[in-house]
Amino acid sequence: MAEKIEHLEMCGITKRFPGVLSNRDVNIHIKAGEVLAILGENGAGKTTLMNILYGLYQADEGKILLNGKPVKINSPREAIAHGIGMVHQHFMLVPTLTVSENVILGLSKTFLVDLKTAAQRIQEITDTYGLAINPDAYVWQLSVGEQQRVEIIKALYRGANLLILDEPTAVLTPQESNELIQLLRNMSAQGNSIILISHKLHEVMALSDRVTVLRDGEVCADVLTRDTSQEALAQLMVGREMAPCRREGMFSPGKTVLELQDVFAHGDKGTEALAGVSLTIREGEILGIAGVSGNGQKELAEVIAGLRKLSKGRISLNGKDCTKMSPARIIQQGLGYIPEDRLHVGTLPSFSIWENLILKDHHLPPFAKRLLLQNRVIMSHSSSLVEKYGIKTPNLETPTGRLSGGNIQRVILAREITRSPVALVAAYPTRGLDIGATEYLHSKLLEARGNGIGIMLISEDLEELLSICDNIAVLYEGRVMKVMSVEETDERILGLLMAGIAEEAS
Repeated sequence: MAEKIEHLEMCGITKRFPGVLSNRDVNIHIKAGEVLAILGENGAGKTTLMNILYGLYQADEGKILLNGKPVKINSPREAIAHGIGMVHQHFMLVPTLTVSENVILGLSKTFLVDLKTAAQRIQEITDTYGLAINPDAYVWQLSVGEQQRVEIIKALYRGANLLILDEPTAVLTPQESNELIQLLRNMSAQGNSIILISHKLHEVMALSDRVTVLRDGEVCADVLTRDTSQEALAQLMVGREMAPCRREGMFSPGKTVLELQDVFAHGDKGTEALAGVSLTIREGEILGIAGVSGNGQKELAEVIAGLRKLSKGRISLNGKDCTKMSPARIIQQGLGYIPEDRLHVGTLPSFSIWENLILKDHHLPPFAKRLLLQNRVIMSHSSSLVEKYGIKTPNLETPTGRLSGGNIQRVILAREITRSPVALVAAYPTRGLDIGATEYLHSKLLEARGNGIGIMLISEDLEELLSICDNIAVLYEGRVMKVMSVEETDERILGLLMAGIAEEAS
């Protein structure tokens, strides 16, 4: 059993990567029962710092003190042995295994595994902290929020009493986020320490005891939560005052660029995920799709992109029927797609930045001539996009998977918008992004709208939808409850429709 962590310090931590100084002389500390929030823009060094604490990286300089004693953490196994657990932003689960199998994976030193005992222990953990999950369910069958819970259970199962959470609510619905906050409060009340990396300032204010702010790899502030505000923290993060982007000017849409007529489709579990969806998007329009996660948003984006078959209905893009087109044909027809899973669906993580930037057009002029890549043209194009979209990277050869979440999203955004699509589907594009990156993405979506691109914005952030959309459709159990202009709705009406209550919302 790991020693109870009463006090932990990271002193003078410096970490360098080729061409990048990720952390410079960073000092943080946390005691038992405390919730420490670490804030900073994407690429500020937050995740790198926590990966050092978890043994995934080794610091070039500095030391870690556990209850006053220096410790060397060379691997996650050693971190777990010290009582340190980590839940990563990108889950580390095996989809084809059950919850129980994922939780005990790597723990047994023999071929004999007692799944029954493991399931009982998992049930005890879920009962203690209110994490409803079926130990026998396969991970691929679970929602993103349920997979998040499996990661937390894995850490608790291994005896963690200091839990690091990297953007834990980035993939959760508002209801799931509230449940997680309550869980973390219960854990801290029982003497567990929690380090929270988050971009959601209202959650930081609601949950944390203290906030450490990183900017460009250095600590720029360490404040008690009760002595600060969301506005002050936002300014500390980005080093300037924030002005949120909002839709301005008259709404004057053009012709229809994307139309869905009575679309039906099944989900991964074989049940009906879309049940007669009809929607229209016009040039210069941002249509928001609101709804609690799991009500058909994922399937909606995938059927439009050609990644999921329709069981019934029709989809037309730029005036042509694309219902049975392949994804490649749909791309050629003029669809841009920012998927929910930016790392594994939006990019090839092991491919370099330049390869991902030309991924959809690598076989076409000017990037290719007689099937030969034109390196000079490609590098010039890629360098221009990296500069224009503010992608922070050591060089164009850097594997895209090594970038922060916000920079990966900028790579996808640069690729999709510069292709000048007629329609763009953006599924949760700001999920997990900091305030500065979110502001930037909103400005680019509004710029694309101004250039006549029709945009479908799928989001659970009602404030986001109300600020930049022209119209909002609410999905509930695979059906469109209502389509409204932003002028005739508000968060209360949208919330009722998201819960399936149409009468009170009308």
